[in-house]
Amino acid sequence: MAKVPVMRAVVEVLKSEGVDTVFGCPGAAILPLYQAMEQDGTIEHLIVRHEEGATHMADGWSRTTGNVGVAIGTSGPAGTNMITGLYTARADSVPILCVTGQAATTKLHQEAFQAVDIVAVATPVTKWAVQVKEAAQAPWIFREAFRVARSGRPGPVLIDLPVDVQRQEIEWDHTIDAPLPVTRPQPHPARVERALDLLLAAERPLLLAGGGVILGEAHEELLAVAEHLNVPVQATLMGKGAFDEDHPLYAGMTGIQTSQRYGNASFLESDLVLALGARFGDRHTGDLPTYRGDRKFIHVDVEPTQIGKVFGPDLGVVSDVKAFLTALLASARARTGPRPDNDWTARTRELKANLPRREDFDTVPVKAPRVFKEVNEFYGPDTYFVTAIGLYQIWSGQHQKAHKPRRYQVCGQAGPLGWEIPAAIGVKKALERTDPSAEVVGIVGDYSFQFLVEELAVGAQYDVPFVLIMLNNEGLGLIRMAEDHGGYGMAYQVDLHYDDVGSDHVKIMEAYGCSGTRVTEPGRIREGLAWAREEARRTSRPVLVEIMIDREADTPDGTSIAAVREYEEAP
Repeated sequence: MAKVPVMRAVVEVLKSEGVDTVFGCPGAAILPLYQAMEQDGTIEHLIVRHEEGATHMADGWSRTTGNVGVAIGTSGPAGTNMITGLYTARADSVPILCVTGQAATTKLHQEAFQAVDIVAVATPVTKWAVQVKEAAQAPWIFREAFRVARSGRPGPVLIDLPVDVQRQEIEWDHTIDAPLPVTRPQPHPARVERALDLLLAAERPLLLAGGGVILGEAHEELLAVAEHLNVPVQATLMGKGAFDEDHPLYAGMTGIQTSQRYGNASFLESDLVLALGARFGDRHTGDLPTYRGDRKFIHVDVEPTQIGKVFGPDLGVVSDVKAFLTALLASARARTGPRPDNDWTARTRELKANLPRREDFDTVPVKAPRVFKEVNEFYGPDTYFVTAIGLYQIWSGQHQKAHKPRRYQVCGQAGPLGWEIPAAIGVKKALERTDPSAEVVGIVGDYSFQFLVEELAVGAQYDVPFVLIMLNNEGLGLIRMAEDHGGYGMAYQVDLHYDDVGSDHVKIMEAYGCSGTRVTEPGRIREGLAWAREEARRTSRPVLVEIMIDREADTPDGTSIAAVREYEEAP
């Protein structure tokens, strides 16, 4: 077998694993890998302005394609800058691979320049972090990294490459190599039958679609089960888009923040919940005694240790969600015909019709729910949305509709500010080869916008068009609410306002070679969105619609799903 540079073998592994785009920043300790990519010439590379941005771009790319996104950095601070992105991907079960350069192995014990034990640093926020110590191991470690990232509950991995290892040659023939197989756990038939027993015996059951439905590509099976058994469906924040929100069986979202009034009401009246790939996050459950009530729970998850982590269900099923729903549907069809409409499905529709939140505000400054009314009416069901954390995320979860999987992408647990701009770049790059005309829209706050604003330069440099819709309340709205409603009785260090409107975000866009407009009246929102759509198409660059909203507005919140406080009058 012929000898080849080890990094050439690594590039061949990346290509065969379906990686056609990577995001990174070169540095001295990672240059052998960059040389191999340059010589190969088939993997597109976008140079980021901050390594955290690279991880979020890989994250957005992965959430859109379902494949493993790749971010590359050099040694030392490049690796530590990636930790937030690794944590985000770990929290939301997103498979990404971070590759870091490292000082030579002979220098690691001597506190060499930019040498840090990144494996030790990254281990708590990855599924696997490893340093390649022998060149011959490199392609096999990369193969295993892709397998680990995809297996079970997906998640991030990190590979650290000492520069002297990168420079070696190994025996390798990529023509006889292939990705390692990924096995998905199948449900135990007896547990499928017990789950169906519980569903058929329940008077007011709900199906709860978590992020695992989307990750497992199980949305079609979810629809088939829901329609055959005529069971209403709810979604968690990470599951948003797994079930069309305009479907008659959609019963909303339960939670103490990102939820609907009718979603909480339906959940509180239910007597059984079949949770599919959901982790029972605290923003979803609120206080557990109220959430659990007297209802029964069935918990299906691909990761065994997720079952019972928050509370013990009446029935746990370790399974790939798609495999479980396929087996459940087959058993249901064998035991009963399609079930007719009933009092419970009628009741959930009644609650949905009678317990909306108001959106038709026409006051100045703009009320945030009006923004999402315009967004819902302006954009089609195939639009891809990204959003991170803050009041704008909560308003989005409460008011924004999602119709298809992978079209609504959100940081569910880690909530890193700044995620939207790089994530939108990753999403748009993922769509270039499959759906280049698809619109990508980021919903962002004024504070989050500035955390990784420098990545706008990547969008401009590489002609990556997307629209940012900013809800600007000139402050840290969610923290102001926490200081006020949390009993602290203060509004301390949450004000970003100065001069007229604080930072001039339109000029910031223009400084990066992009475009923007400011909207101050609700009647001009639609006009701003239409302008941004055409401007993004015309320039092939990011475009901002900055909407000045009520600085003191609050989102509905509480500690219990039975006692969410409302701050606006009902429609």
